[in-house]
Amino acid sequence: MTVLVRTTDVAMREREELWRHAVSRSFVPLDFEFRGADGFTGEIAGETLGTVMVTEVTAAPHRAERTEKHIARSDEAGFYKLSLPTSGRVRIAQDGRETPLLPGEIAIYDTSRPYQVTFDGTCRVIMVMFPHRELRLPGNAMREVTARRVSGRRGLGGVVSPMLVNLAGHIDEVGDSHPMRLADNVVDLIGTLYASLLGERADATDSMRMLLNRAKMFIARRLEDPALGPEAIAAACYVSTGYLHKLFRAEGMSVGRYIRERRLEQCRRDLLDPGSREVAVSAIGARWGFVDAAHFSRVFKASYGLAPREYRLSRDLVPCERMTADAL
Repeated sequence: MTVLVRTTDVAMREREELWRHAVSRSFVPLDFEFRGADGFTGEIAGETLGTVMVTEVTAAPHRAERTEKHIARSDEAGFYKLSLPTSGRVRIAQDGRETPLLPGEIAIYDTSRPYQVTFDGTCRVIMVMFPHRELRLPGNAMREVTARRVSGRRGLGGVVSPMLVNLAGHIDEVGDSHPMRLADNVVDLIGTLYASLLGERADATDSMRMLLNRAKMFIARRLEDPALGPEAIAAACYVSTGYLHKLFRAEGMSVGRYIRERRLEQCRRDLLDPGSREVAVSAIGARWGFVDAAHFSRVFKASYGLAPREYRLSRDLVPCERMTADAL
């Protein structure tokens, strides 16, 4: 991973200020409380895969806090951050809960609401951050699972934890080998973990939400099928077409609009993917169910402000935007 900040590069008396400045400059402002009697040391290394940022933070005892004041001054979209210590003990606090994490355990939190991260000793933590929209789980439901410990030794947690450790250890070897597809797979697996946890916590009043999630998962698996429509989705979920439309209306959109937006997002990712640079724009549209190239161009421009070909060229001509988010 690329080292973003290393406090040992400066004199001891300058390290705390370097840490504050580097985090505020590269990510977002946080309040810090440094607790080590022997002076603070810390290092942040990271890499970006599409919309997913993977960081490894090694630091002496301290606490980082995101406050309402920070959030009120921020104009950025919210992110989810998943933390997994590989050494030491870390505490995550959000939404009225605080959970201690030991090596291999996982917790998630939301950067759009106040939180605290505390390193009780010198710790090393893998952190995976991505925009809310990538997870595709209801935000209100996610409030129920923030700052809750997930075992890295059993169930889906036992799949996600070693995967993230391996990702952090080998991310330098990824290069341009379809980073956005890899990012999608990482977020999909995390989403599967938390969809499962939400299912375990659900009661009868959550049945509509669970059916909606099931419909969305079916759509995600069939996006490439041009014939995908409400009838097939309803049949797969064992509900009527009318009830399916009711589920999506509760989220303020139609089934057709949801399918179109998911397809456009996949097309946008492929247009930005270096591995798809030689693939024709029309072929990318067809890959995701847009069989009419002119229609694809119109709806893409309506969503992103540029036609697909122009969008690809505009991103080739400017540096890739650096994702903004907090390092802790």
